[in-house]
Amino acid sequence: MVEFSPFSSFAREVFAKQLEAHPPQQQHKHWAQICSGNPVNKIRGCDRYGCGYFGADRHGHKGKHVGVDVICADGATVYAPFSGQLSGPIRFFHNGNAIDDGVQIRGSGNCFFLTSLPPPSLPGYCVKLVCIHPIRYHGQIHRGQQLGRMLPMQKVFPGIISHIHVENCDHSDPTQQLTPVVPPFPQQGSHWATVCSGNPTNEIRGCDRYGCGYYGAPRRNGKGKHTGVDVICSDGATVYAPFSGQLSGPIKFFHNGNAIDDGVQIRGSGFCVKLLCIHPIRYNGRISKGQILGKMLPMQRVFPGITSHIHVENCDHSDPTSNLERGKGQ
Repeated sequence: MVEFSPFSSFAREVFAKQLEAHPPQQQHKHWAQICSGNPVNKIRGCDRYGCGYFGADRHGHKGKHVGVDVICADGATVYAPFSGQLSGPIRFFHNGNAIDDGVQIRGSGNCFFLTSLPPPSLPGYCVKLVCIHPIRYHGQIHRGQQLGRMLPMQKVFPGIISHIHVENCDHSDPTQQLTPVVPPFPQQGSHWATVCSGNPTNEIRGCDRYGCGYYGAPRRNGKGKHTGVDVICSDGATVYAPFSGQLSGPIKFFHNGNAIDDGVQIRGSGFCVKLLCIHPIRYNGRISKGQILGKMLPMQRVFPGITSHIHVENCDHSDPTSNLERGKGQ
């Protein structure tokens, strides 16, 4: 005969309260480092093969990118982003090439149950890591434990930014989980970081047949003054956050859905700015100074012959030039 213990119901009640206070998905909201040499899970920008952010266009109009490409050197050690159960292999290319391998991890947000009670049914993470060779395809693995190694991507795609393809099983965006925890908007100096790859000094657009890029430049047909600054940026270039802050958007400058009608706002400690004519990796969440923000949109399609640029506009319409210039030579 099994005797009922009043402690069991008490334990369940305590466990339920602890679970409510600390949901499993929040205990490790951000995933661990995935690749050695990339402690912040930096996402691949754009190269001649395409771009690594979630939702990027694929070559030949083959839909959108349903994962995120985490930069990883060929042969580097790969780690588990969270604790879970392995299954595989995952054949992404289905052709047996040098990088056609991977594994799936299904976990519950790295929640450990220190109790003899059966855990409740919990939502969790499920991710496919592709272009890696895992140590094993089955069994349990812990967050941060060695998972395998990066395969030789340069053999298949010479000149590409080598990376691990990280894809949520439900095809949702994993970017926020990959982004490391950021303290409350540390700025680490008053000058802003480089905004666009290829323009380390935040050089401002001069004048061309469409107008001038400096703050206060007259607009065509007497339409007032330029309330922002145009930072030179090549079409398709990687765009970085000028300071740490909170993202919000999208920002539609032209309101006509053209090829460059996209952007995002960043609000941080002492700064609030809109970056226009870019496509951000995401429109919400925190971002760190210098972290990849997105990519430059194809301005030449809309304004052929213009000096392609990011329109940088302070939220209060003040002049951002001095903040941009402080980055020169850094």
